[in-house]
Amino acid sequence: MRARAPASSANLGPGFDTLAIALDRYVEVEVEPASRLIVRSEGEGAGLSDDPSHLAARVAIDVAGTDRLAITVRSQIPIARGLGSSAALAVAAAAAAGAKDPLAVAAAMDGHPDNAAASMVGGLVAAARVKGGVHAVRLSLDVSLAFVVIVPDVSLSTARARQVLPTEVSRESAAFNLSRMALLIAGLADSRVLLSEATEDRLHQDYRSPLFPAAPMLMAGMSAGGALAVCWSGAGPSLLGICRGTEATEVQSAAETALAEADVPGQVLILHPDMHGLILDSDSTADVYDFNAAQ
Repeated sequence: MRARAPASSANLGPGFDTLAIALDRYVEVEVEPASRLIVRSEGEGAGLSDDPSHLAARVAIDVAGTDRLAITVRSQIPIARGLGSSAALAVAAAAAAGAKDPLAVAAAMDGHPDNAAASMVGGLVAAARVKGGVHAVRLSLDVSLAFVVIVPDVSLSTARARQVLPTEVSRESAAFNLSRMALLIAGLADSRVLLSEATEDRLHQDYRSPLFPAAPMLMAGMSAGGALAVCWSGAGPSLLGICRGTEATEVQSAAETALAEADVPGQVLILHPDMHGLILDSDSTADVYDFNAAQ
């Protein structure tokens, strides 16, 4: 069985551990019976851990209940860059190994449900743990939007990015984030009302900036280039510019200039929403996973 899942960008500013959007970079995992464990990887992350420690192997073995598997991973998603690579990989591996609820498996592995939910469902999603399970809801999304992503040539683990966050926040900060999240959900549904302030945040972005000091300058460059709103992508260090699709090339150019001026190596991608989420591919057919039926 083969399964494909999209990348994702989570948090989107104020939606910490809650909001995420699926984007059109993909990881594909193929799992087949074998006489012994075989792990192969291609593309992003190729050869880093082609052994039982590979996340796809750990997920597939746990789901299948055996290590007599041949596992092939083909990925377009940059590793440890805030684009949900591990969540997408876990969703795809769980599905390819036959999991009845790939989202639950991936959320447990990833530690939080937002990236996994976007990779599972597609589009813009809100995700939360409810009564011991993961509940994900697709939200309205203006599909004319495009997403310009600055991907620096430096990695940043989610665990490290979480270590710098405060354990408590003020009521004022909590209310601030709620107000911005409401504006953001409205603006992503209709780009005509998307404000640059909608991605402001007081829970994580400023605390993480010392881990990637060039972030404020790079985000300012995207804003100056025409992005409607800018934010960190997940835990970073990738940065997201939300823009009209007709202006994506101009925002990309501005982002590339900002990277050069900051003397930060990296690339700038123009990505679009993936509206399908997880796709299962057997020998003869390919099907979008019916998330609602699995709930």
